[in-house]
Amino acid sequence: MLQTKLCGIRLNNPTILASGILGVTKESVDRIGKSGAGAVTLKSLCHEERMGFDNPTMYGYNDIFLNAVGLPGQGIDSAIKDFKRMDDLSVPVIASIYGYKVEQFGEVAKKIAALNPAMIEVNVSCPHMDYGKPYYADIGLIAKVTKSVKQNSGRIPVSIKLSPNVYDIKELAHSAERAGADAITAINTISGMTIDIDARKPVLSHKIGGVSGPALKPIAVRCVYEIYEAVKIPIIGTGGVTYGKDAIEMVMAGATGVGIGTGIFYRGLDIFRKVSNEMEQWMRKNKVKNLDEIRGCAHR
Repeated sequence: MLQTKLCGIRLNNPTILASGILGVTKESVDRIGKSGAGAVTLKSLCHEERMGFDNPTMYGYNDIFLNAVGLPGQGIDSAIKDFKRMDDLSVPVIASIYGYKVEQFGEVAKKIAALNPAMIEVNVSCPHMDYGKPYYADIGLIAKVTKSVKQNSGRIPVSIKLSPNVYDIKELAHSAERAGADAITAINTISGMTIDIDARKPVLSHKIGGVSGPALKPIAVRCVYEIYEAVKIPIIGTGGVTYGKDAIEMVMAGATGVGIGTGIFYRGLDIFRKVSNEMEQWMRKNKVKNLDEIRGCAHR
């Protein structure tokens, strides 16, 4: 009922761990796969080790979660030693990568491709990284990054992760598709801030962070909806998915895969199994045999 094919990758269900604080080691990938995820996206890797920002880096309240961790990570060379390969795990692995310059995206893509991930996701959209001119808002830069990664990834499909912090996300998705992207991941977090009125200063050390959690879902659904009308390649809809009904909504907007990240904060690591079960319950109740029957139906 929930079996999904994404760029030729067979998933037992459409739920995918979004890139974030989990998906760091082989052990964590296997654990998340056993928790019911259809696929797992690794924490973003770049050409070097990064320490990230100072604490506090996270803040959660009701339906809002805010983070500015600063993309800390072990770097691609250390990850290669840890994983050795990625096609022998219990669940398909999507390797998330980034760089500071176009050529660094290609460099990391070439190294990660040697480990045979199921897909490479290109993070051009972190809202609190200072790239100078943001890649996520420039169709020319997105095209250059996409081409660089595609040239270095062999036959591994590539998804470009876009930002909602833009005027027209459709043209950015279309630019990535024209440059050879096999899929679009939509969306990354949106920029936000919260202030401690007693301390009279921003809560996060970096001041501005990325808003995720249920508050992000309407924005993510809108972005998926718009992108679906602009491109022919599949979309991984990510942002605020917490319950089965949220995942169904993403599929109706046009998503093939459904990313879940902050939802773990609200419902635990077995959220993937919970969401899948809730999706199946809704489908049985509404006599829907498979997700193809409702994918993009909100456009009809």
